[in-house]
Formats: sequence, C-alpha cells, structure tokens
Amino acid sequence: MIRTMIVDDDALVRLGLTDLLDGDEDIEVVAEAHDGLQAVELATAHRVDVALVDVRMPRMDGITATSLLRALPHPPKVITLTTFDLDEYVYNALAAGADGFLLKDTDPAEILRAVHLVANGSAMLHPSAARRLIDRYHHSGRPQAVQAQARIDPLTPREKQVLALVAEGATNADIAGALGMRESTVKSHVSRILVTLGVGNRVQAALLARDAGLMP
Repeated sequence: MIRTMIVDDDALVRLGLTDLLDGDEDIEVVAEAHDGLQAVELATAHRVDVALVDVRMPRMDGITATSLLRALPHPPKVITLTTFDLDEYVYNALAAGADGFLLKDTDPAEILRAVHLVANGSAMLHPSAARRLIDRYHHSGRPQAVQAQARIDPLTPREKQVLALVAEGATNADIAGALGMRESTVKSHVSRILVTLGVGNRVQAALLARDAGLMP
C-alpha cells in the first residue's frame, strides 16, 4: 500500500485528490495539510511514502516544504503540483528534491500513474516541463558540461548504461528488460549511481547525464 499525503491550501483540491487517490486500491491517503508547515509536521507524525505538494501556499510554500520533507529521517517522495507552468517552479522544485512535477490539469490517470512510478523509485515530469528542461541542459555551456562529465567518470560502464536509460525516463523494470538484469540489481545500480553523483533522486541524475552529453 502506498501511503500518501496531500498538501494544498485549497480544500476543494484536497477533496478532489483524496477521492482520486482513494479510488486506487493500492493507494491510501493518510494525511492532508493546508500548507507546507503543517505538511512537515504531519510527515513527522505519519509514515508517508509519497507527498503531493502544491507550490503556492501561505506560511510555507511548496518548494521550501519539499526541501524540508526530503531532509526528514524517513523522507517521503515528493510530487509537486501547480496551476502555473513556470520555469522557475520546475527548476526550484527539482533542486529542492522533488521526484515529479505535474500541472493540476494533468489527466487523473496520469496523476495515479505518477504516484505509482515515484513510489517505485522512478520520476514523473509533465511533458512541457520535461521538454524545457532538456532544452535548457542541451544548451548549457561547456564548463557545466565538463564539470558534469567529471562527476560521471567514476561510474562503471554498466552504471553509465543504467544512467543513460534513467535519463530517458525508463523505470527499473524497463532497464532490467533492456539490459538483461534482475530488477533488484537495477535498484542497487541506481542507488550506487545516486551516491556516486551526489544527487538526491533520479531526476537530478538524469539532468546531470544530459548535461554531460551521455544522452544523444
């Protein structure tokens, strides 16, 4: 069972998301928060696997909340949700440690899919956000590319293969099928990759891979 928390200052949004998530037999909503400050308090009191966090909220915004949630001893995965598809929200959310970024008008089935993917260690980005991030890193300057390549160099050839597939958005199951490995082996590779690169999640690892030119 995936234990989730909904964080949004709009009561109607919380109600709608609760109804959506509770309709999935593998998802349980264990907490609801009306701002980032309450979200951190509830995540400390409850075991939360995935938190869906609004970006714009009073008292504490979703970006700050994401950073604090990811710093907890048992951090939940975070999917940020927003009405506004702005570059600064995307970049700041991912830098804070979010594993996903979706717009609130995302199809309900895709929101459910995102919760499952993120809970299983993958990432989920709204298509428009993903395209802009790719463009941004594709056009990054040479110094950033050299720095990224230096960070990737310690990886083994197999780890680089896994990272390349992570950067394409492949799930652990996808990678296992593509490389002829067990899914548990893929998880171990991904864990070592994150530690070696010094990043907090698959999204940040993927961006680093693209910046280093690992992707075509």
